[in-house]
Amino acid sequence: MAFRMGLLGKKLGMTQVFGADGERIAVTAINVGPCVVLAKRTVEKDGYAALQLAFEEQKATRVARPLTGYYAKRGQKPHKLMQEIRLAPADLAKYEVGQVLKASDVFEAGACADVIGTSKGKGFQGVFKRHHLGGMRATHGAHEFFRHGGSIGCRLTPGRVHKGKRMPGQMGDERKTIQNLHVVEVLGAENVILVRGAIPGGKNGYVVIQNAVKKTLYKRRRFEAIEEKSKNPMKASKAGAGSAKPSKKK
Repeated sequence: MAFRMGLLGKKLGMTQVFGADGERIAVTAINVGPCVVLAKRTVEKDGYAALQLAFEEQKATRVARPLTGYYAKRGQKPHKLMQEIRLAPADLAKYEVGQVLKASDVFEAGACADVIGTSKGKGFQGVFKRHHLGGMRATHGAHEFFRHGGSIGCRLTPGRVHKGKRMPGQMGDERKTIQNLHVVEVLGAENVILVRGAIPGGKNGYVVIQNAVKKTLYKRRRFEAIEEKSKNPMKASKAGAGSAKPSKKK
């Protein structure tokens, strides 16, 4: 499995920017870092390689006493979010305990990134909203069955409900990963990253942003304008007649 360096951040919201060619780009602003390296997990001691990062300082009165002592032992103030980032053992030596990592230290404009977050919770929803089912036709003869999910099985065969059957239930509030997002701009002074498109969760939701595993650089799709020929034979004949030069009679 390939591991990439990443940081912890918070979703600020969405806005739009304009590219060099005038393209209007919908972007999501993410406050990334500064993150403090609290500890290092090594293969020899822990069985895997990772960095333990902390993000966004918190009041000591709002943190449990065991965590307060954990931060004090490392000479750091309490933080709201603490999470590990898996890395390759060779990349672990690049970072030291107590080091402060900023957005410009890890990300650069034009690259791709993977964003991990928790989607918005929608509560208990029916099959229409949860699974986008079509439902019954709203015609004569249908009564109170417009938004139902339909049959879920038979009594004898199979005598049970198949696993994975699309039924009503809890929607949202799940861990989601959006891959290969274009890093449009990195604002180093503000520790803000602008990525193309949307990411999971609402405003002020915590996310993990990492360098993309599948792609390194973002390639924009080019849409070339194609001139459509008229299907009207009269217009086509007039255009051909106008382009033809009249012959000179001798």
